[in-house]
Amino acid sequence: MLTRKGKYGLKALVHLSEIPVGKLALVNEIAVANNIPKKFLDAILGELRNAGFVQSRKGREGGYRLARPASEIKIGHVIRVLDGPLAPIPCASRTRYEPCDDCDEATCHVRHMMLEVRQAMADVLDNRSLAEMRDMFGREEIGTDAAADLKYNI
Repeated sequence: MLTRKGKYGLKALVHLSEIPVGKLALVNEIAVANNIPKKFLDAILGELRNAGFVQSRKGREGGYRLARPASEIKIGHVIRVLDGPLAPIPCASRTRYEPCDDCDEATCHVRHMMLEVRQAMADVLDNRSLAEMRDMFGREEIGTDAAADLKYNI
């Protein structure tokens, strides 16, 4: 499950991807616009800076911006930085594997299902960029007739 930290981090990155190139956004501006507690956002942005997703500048003209184009930032990477492995259980993780002490991994039906779940999540999250996530707003789960109606304000 995506934690609040992961969700807030993704929301902040989307916010930063929407500002003009070369401009900076203040932490308070990001926090207010996305309903994120400022103190929590400060810590999240620090982690995102350390991971190379954002750059910051201190001082009067300071703020945050993306460190690279939104099209180069993969959602799966961001989630792993902020929340850890994608796998729902440790024995299904590729990056932080831990064996279970209560079952035989070769025959454990739960593990095999969770391996499939982990792979499905990775297939989506590791192949979607921040730009794609930002740009998909309004297009998800609406039928073609509804989409046409919205497009032409019918």
